[in-house]
Amino acid sequence: MPIRRKIGDSEVNAIGLGCMNLSHGYGPATERKDAERFLNQALDIGYDFFDTASLYGDGNNERLLGSAIMHRRNEFFLASKGVMAIVDGKRGMDGRPEAIKTQCDESLARLNTDHIDLYYMHRLDRKVPVEESIGGLADLVQAGKIGNIGISEMSADTLRRAHAVHPVAAIQSEYSLCTRNPEIAVLDACSELGTAFVAFSPVARGFFSDRPLDPSEFHENDLRNLMPRFNEENYARNVALLEVARPIAEQAGCTLPQLALAWLLASRDNVVPIPGTTNVEHLEQNFRSQDVELSQDAVDELSSHFAPERITGNRYPDRLQRTVDTEIFDFEG
Repeated sequence: MPIRRKIGDSEVNAIGLGCMNLSHGYGPATERKDAERFLNQALDIGYDFFDTASLYGDGNNERLLGSAIMHRRNEFFLASKGVMAIVDGKRGMDGRPEAIKTQCDESLARLNTDHIDLYYMHRLDRKVPVEESIGGLADLVQAGKIGNIGISEMSADTLRRAHAVHPVAAIQSEYSLCTRNPEIAVLDACSELGTAFVAFSPVARGFFSDRPLDPSEFHENDLRNLMPRFNEENYARNVALLEVARPIAEQAGCTLPQLALAWLLASRDNVVPIPGTTNVEHLEQNFRSQDVELSQDAVDELSSHFAPERITGNRYPDRLQRTVDTEIFDFEG
């Protein structure tokens, strides 16, 4: 039975779908017809929260959703992101209100819709006060082009500053058993402000997999090649931690990915994980993680065993870490 969670004035099933993988991030894009079929299968399974961005596939992920499922627009809650995009072949950032409004119009056209339910600042543009960027988003709400404002990969302080201008319905950041930074301050701020927390990479970029990953097999375009946790030495240390998770999953009658998702769902009632996949079997299993019941002892054991200081390697290399505004633990500095 799906669990319902609030984002703004709407309710969605507690497991959403991160759509990036269909267009880029972990290898070649999925063939168009296969991707369109996949998205409709997600709707048939019960997914009703789809997350995309102008950055993904340089707009092609939005175009994919626009062609694949907009004939079923009344069946799902749609989220996209602006501020960060590909400009002249390079990733760029523009948080000026006028730029945000232009980007939103471009997203609406690619998505083949006149309304985005949740529109995020994909990253903080440090050249523009967040209050000004949120003001631009508030104008989009007033114009009826977006329903809710979101921010992504930002700190509790930035969330509060943004929320003081206009209610922030959701903040999106990486959160999993292996990435616990939101626990420093953002999750408490979300509870205080009534903001949903949307967790991307909730199975730790495939780390929680029933078939152990082999980083040497990653595609040359796989973004995990850049991430310290997945280099040969660090990954060997991290993968050993899974030996404690396996018997907990067996006792709960679930897969390792389902265990990771169930732990997130048990953590707080405002957390909405959005696992991404291109595999239909995994798509179904991820959605069914809502049926997994973990005892409090299991939740506590997992929390302790995957304590932040036990994970070897930072989640981002220094170059990428400088693009986010999230809190870090002292040992990550």
